[in-house]
Amino acid sequence: MAIRLKVCGAARTVTGLSLLFETPRSRVLVDCGMFQGPKTLKALNYEPFPFDPAGIDAVLLTHAHIDHSGLLPKLVRQGFRGAIHATPATRDLCSVMLPDAGGIQESEVAQLNRRNRRRGRDPVEPIYTAEDAERTMVLFRDVEYGAWAKPVPGLRARWWNAGHMLGSASIELDFATPDGPMRVLVSGDIGPDLGPIQRDPEAPADGLDHVFLESTYGDENRPTIAPAARRTELAKLVNDASRQNGALLIPVFAVERAQEVMLDLVTLMQAKQVPAADIHLDSPLAQRATRVFLKHAALLEDGAAMRAALSDHHIHHVEDWRQSAELARQEGFRVILAGSGMCEAGRIRAHLKAKLWDARTIVALVGFQAQGTLGRLLQEGADRVRIQGEPIRVGARIAKIEGYSGHADGPELLRWLQARGPVAGGVFLVHGEEEAIDGLAQRVRGAGVVPEAGLIRPVLDEAFVLRPGVPPERDKTGSRGRRLAPERVGLPDWHNERAALTLQIEEALEKAGDDRGRAALLHRLRRALDAR
Repeated sequence: MAIRLKVCGAARTVTGLSLLFETPRSRVLVDCGMFQGPKTLKALNYEPFPFDPAGIDAVLLTHAHIDHSGLLPKLVRQGFRGAIHATPATRDLCSVMLPDAGGIQESEVAQLNRRNRRRGRDPVEPIYTAEDAERTMVLFRDVEYGAWAKPVPGLRARWWNAGHMLGSASIELDFATPDGPMRVLVSGDIGPDLGPIQRDPEAPADGLDHVFLESTYGDENRPTIAPAARRTELAKLVNDASRQNGALLIPVFAVERAQEVMLDLVTLMQAKQVPAADIHLDSPLAQRATRVFLKHAALLEDGAAMRAALSDHHIHHVEDWRQSAELARQEGFRVILAGSGMCEAGRIRAHLKAKLWDARTIVALVGFQAQGTLGRLLQEGADRVRIQGEPIRVGARIAKIEGYSGHADGPELLRWLQARGPVAGGVFLVHGEEEAIDGLAQRVRGAGVVPEAGLIRPVLDEAFVLRPGVPPERDKTGSRGRRLAPERVGLPDWHNERAALTLQIEEALEKAGDDRGRAALLHRLRRALDAR
């Protein structure tokens, strides 16, 4: 019997990766990620899984990022009792990231329910709690790079260093089928060729039947930026912020990006290329993740340098929200690293709310900004945004520093795939927005790595039949009951449109000149609404 596959996430979007493989003897999930970005997409986190969690026999985890691991506690909460196989570093990172995610959900839901009570609405529950996440950690089982594991009968699996972040992996699956062995490779997230702290990506060289390839930057040809050049760009921003006596705000992902930026800042200060100053790490999660980095520093390209930088006296950990609020109120030059990396949650929003209007402020974006996020709006030049319901004028300088990405670009992804080819059956392009997937598809098509019929751009909840050596077949029966139409996945939704319209109305009212003009504008708006 063939292997059945269902793409349960990261289809035409960069979040929520989850692949369900079903054999006659077992059901295995590779990753169980949380959806992030527009509210329509995030709403999927609250919906039932497109499978029975109690019927899943094992989970194979590529790495700890929330868009790959973030729904594991929900899986456990709803009945999963199998093992979660991951590298030791991934397990340790999940032990801090998943309880943090649960705690955030509890806090946000408590605030929402207070508003719901005032509005007469029913209360809601968090997707999962910190306690659910703690229970999830008991199910983790360590796997080492390069060693075969047997998570379920009829399947061997092997983890290869993907060079993306601490503990990250591509996972090789070797299924026993009536037609012979079938080898599948799930790339996970692949690091760039010249990643400054991670080692180069590794994976099996040939003989693969099917490959699932991430596509985050599949349409981009990014310039090769050496760590020294990247630090030069960062130094310019630090020095500019110092000269104009303003804040340098750096939204960071708590894992990997925060540690990389701290390493660069300390290196610059030690070389006297920037003024010595406190580096405020305003993220409890990043502080806990830093301890995991110190524990597993031997996995990094230069672990000794990372250990020294993360222990440097210039790094100041902002412990609680009171200290964070006080830091946001302070004036003058300062360097603040805070989560989240896309400005969608966390303490960075308070700092942006306090400082985004100020022309002396510099906001340095050092990571990918997904469609519909506050970070993407800032990156694209929005002159006004809404933060916690309040309109904020963007007076700050918004800068993007290339070279911090943990993802390979289009040419690097193609070279990685070519080194695995030829692929006998199918190449599935996942974990990318529409344009990125289209761009990567053109590269793959021109390289002749896989038969044309085997180049697949799946949509959410689409199902396939996989066999050794032949292109995948679409399984229309298994694709029924899709949770979200393909055209609604990963794009700005009506929530984004409402926020933009609200800002536009407020700006028009300000420019109306007098009360008579404002009244006339509101009258026209009411007439438009009445004409619906």
